[in-house]
Amino acid sequence: MSILALELSSAVGSIAWRENGDTVVRQFPADRQHSGLFFQNLAELRELGGLPEKIVVGLGPGSYAGTRIAIATALGLRAANAAQLVGLPSICAIDMPAYGIVGDARRRSYFFAEVRGGSCVEGPTLMSEDELRMKLNERPELPMVAAAPLPVFPSLPVAYPSAALLAVLGEDAVMTEENLEPLYLRPPYITTPKATPWTR
Repeated sequence: MSILALELSSAVGSIAWRENGDTVVRQFPADRQHSGLFFQNLAELRELGGLPEKIVVGLGPGSYAGTRIAIATALGLRAANAAQLVGLPSICAIDMPAYGIVGDARRRSYFFAEVRGGSCVEGPTLMSEDELRMKLNERPELPMVAAAPLPVFPSLPVAYPSAALLAVLGEDAVMTEENLEPLYLRPPYITTPKATPWTR
C-alpha cells in the first residue's frame, strides 16, 4: 500500500511517502516565512509516487494553522482518488519507545502526554506550570521531551514529530470515517459578531 503522511504541527514540517516498506522523507521549516515549502515538497513527492492509497495526517497538538493546512490538503487529495484517510496525534510520531512530551498551550498553560509504542497512554492534559513541574518530578524514570523550545523548562530536549513515523503508524490504523479536526486542548474561543442594522 502507498501511504502519504503530512506533518505540520511544529516548527519543522515533514512529508513522507511510504510504499513496500521503503520511505522517502522531505523535511523543511514550517513557519510563515517558508509556507510555500510544504506545497513544493508535496508536489515533488507526488511526481515521485503519484496518488496515495492512504493519507495519514498529524493532528497536533501544536500549530493550529499548520495542522489545518495539512488536514485541508489531505481532504483535497482524498477527493481526487478516494484514498483512505487517517488522523493521528502528532505527538505520537517521535522515534522513542516511551516518553513524556510537554508543550506550550498558551495562556500560561502547558500540555503533558505520555506516549508508549506510538499511542497516547495519558493525555494530552492541560496543566499550569506548577502542576507540570510536579508531574515531571513524579516521573523521573520517563524520558521527557518538549514539542518546541520552552524557556521555563530549558533542560528539556526538543523533539519534533516525523511524517516518516506517522506513515509507519498509519499502516495498520483504521480509516477515519468523519472529517478530521485538530486536537484541541481547550474549547475554541468564539467571538459573536456585534449586531448591526442589517443583522437585527
